[in-house]
Amino acid sequence: MGNLEYERLHENLKTLGLLRTSESLDNYLEVASKKDMSTIQILDHFLNEEVDDKMQRSLNFRSRKAKFPFKKSIEEFDFSFQPSIDRKTINGLASMKFVHNAENVVFLGPPGVGKTHLAISLGMLAVKNGITAYFTTAADIVDDLKMYSSRGMLKERLRKVSGYNLLIVDEIGYLPLDKEGANLLFQLVSKRYERSSLILTSNKPFREWGQIFGDDVVASAILDRLLHHCTVVNIKGESYRIKDRKRIGLLQREPTDNQQKEE
Repeated sequence: MGNLEYERLHENLKTLGLLRTSESLDNYLEVASKKDMSTIQILDHFLNEEVDDKMQRSLNFRSRKAKFPFKKSIEEFDFSFQPSIDRKTINGLASMKFVHNAENVVFLGPPGVGKTHLAISLGMLAVKNGITAYFTTAADIVDDLKMYSSRGMLKERLRKVSGYNLLIVDEIGYLPLDKEGANLLFQLVSKRYERSSLILTSNKPFREWGQIFGDDVVASAILDRLLHHCTVVNIKGESYRIKDRKRIGLLQREPTDNQQKEE
């Protein structure tokens, strides 16, 4: 290969955005020459490298857009500590069938039982499977929609947020919503109804959602749409954070009967 062709090859690779090939070209061609590899084998190698690189960059982009507060996986979840959870149900959700069917998932339970962990785990699996996802809290999404509503841009914002295949709304019920906030959340759920999936987490049972939204009618309307095609995972167990504190001795264990008698 002459110098002219060599320089043109590198320039064309950069122009086409094939940076992975441009960087590894020299070393691999040397290896290929020693192994007497065919032109087809060489091209196959470089194309596979570029496809892998493109997929990784796409994954990184979707992950950044998703705004996950931290990384979690289903493999990291301690199911033995939360026996109320059916592992088969979580494995079924991990198949992403619920996203393809525009169905919803709701994780219910007291603070610290792993609701957010499971929600993020499913979100990260979605991203790895080429699905667009976005994570937010109930308070943040309501504040966001209020801001756009005040600017007369609510319709556009709802359309953009609803463009994600999977929307994760964490911490419903931790803070009460005013009338405007409840109405905005209703509009969001309605916009996504039977079009795309929601994962919600809440520390409150459904019977108390009227208190969260300050209106039983609005709560009923939200639940009607949310639960029509939905998997509900009700987690009944101890907080992981309390477990960890007990493990390192920061919380006192309950005294035994003998200890109580001695006292």
